[in-house]
Amino acid sequence: MSITDKQSPERSEGDVNLSPRRSAWAQSHLDEKTEAMLAEDAKFFLHQSLSTPCLNAIQASEGIYLEDVQGRKIMDFHGNSVHQVGHGHPRVIAAIKAQLDTMPFCPRRYTNQVAIDLARRLVELAPGKLSKVLFAPGGTSAIGMALKLARYATGRHKTVSMWDSFHGASLDAISIGGEALFRKDVGPLLPGTEHIPPPTRGKCLFNCEDEQHSGCLEYLEYLFDMQGDVAALIAEPMRWTTVEPPPPGYWKKVREICDRHGVLLIFDEIPSALGRTGKMFVCEHFDVVPDMLVIGKGFGGGVFPMAALITTAALDIVGDRALGHYTHEKSSVGCAAALATLDCLQQDGLIENSIELGRHALARLQSMQNKLPIIHEVRGLGLHLGVELRRNGKAASDEADTVLYHSLSQGLSYKVGGGCVLTLCPPMTITKQALDQALDIVEAGIKSLA
Repeated sequence: MSITDKQSPERSEGDVNLSPRRSAWAQSHLDEKTEAMLAEDAKFFLHQSLSTPCLNAIQASEGIYLEDVQGRKIMDFHGNSVHQVGHGHPRVIAAIKAQLDTMPFCPRRYTNQVAIDLARRLVELAPGKLSKVLFAPGGTSAIGMALKLARYATGRHKTVSMWDSFHGASLDAISIGGEALFRKDVGPLLPGTEHIPPPTRGKCLFNCEDEQHSGCLEYLEYLFDMQGDVAALIAEPMRWTTVEPPPPGYWKKVREICDRHGVLLIFDEIPSALGRTGKMFVCEHFDVVPDMLVIGKGFGGGVFPMAALITTAALDIVGDRALGHYTHEKSSVGCAAALATLDCLQQDGLIENSIELGRHALARLQSMQNKLPIIHEVRGLGLHLGVELRRNGKAASDEADTVLYHSLSQGLSYKVGGGCVLTLCPPMTITKQALDQALDIVEAGIKSLA
């Protein structure tokens, strides 16, 4: 996958609400009640790509399923990456209800035991010397805290990040992000935000001579040398939207380069952390510990918006200034949801389930690849899987769109990343039988292209 494959900025996240197939799908699948709801939704909400106008309306969500207002069950392999433990997990819901009965809110100048317990739990789970946390109501806010802390800690303001990356939708987050969908036509962005090519397996966009992307790593060091005032490098340890692990040894070399130049390494694991890949944190797959680790999305159990910045004690240096000070900084309800989520992951064997079923799914997808030439590559870690479609050496974006709407018609929802990567991200509570049912739908959709 390369940046040159993008047919237009709108296709960077795939599944945009501008696809003509969306209109055709709606005409053949939605009843008058649903159409009326969607029209009312579009009347009151600001329109934006990827959401409003919406595809459909749901009335319930439970486990791996969404249920639309027409009563149809939809397997949710998208979930906005919040559904590690499925929708409405009983343990998470019980923890939230119990907390609502005793302490529904904790003002910022106070602490509470559930927040302390969650902070301790994260520190115990975090790799290396990551031992300090700060909570926030969303991943974008946590990214903002990390950027501010990097400035305070280094006395520098510049950052280096990856083209084609996503770190949130606020102005500071899209400045370090690399997707045109979020950056184009918005005017001046945050100054000092340098970008480099993303790490991908296979041929590098900028024609590095080897698969380790030595040329890009040399450029990174050159950039640090020339700038001299870079505070941090921020990146996804694995590109989430297109399911692209880095080349072998890449992050270890980046870690060494950052250390030589006094640059902090920040990993954005907002959509990817908490067990889905077979380890609690994605960076553990690459044996590299960042200076800051940002998590979010499913941290609140798919119910409460929760995110966290996890960092080292050496960076606990701004007690006289503000990094976040968010209203729900130590939310008693959010922390209860997060603790219950961690219990589900560790006590219910969900990480082990991700490893076992991830291997099974990858083997099935590889078997499909052997039979269906349009499948260029399948890849994944745990229960995060990608199927890249290419035709005649080019990204098969139109075909991916066709497969998506075929799947939606059969009751399976997922994201299309990079315009041509079917990104399969089921709840970690899924059974082998349900996973196979979903893979059957994907295979049937790809076969329908013929």
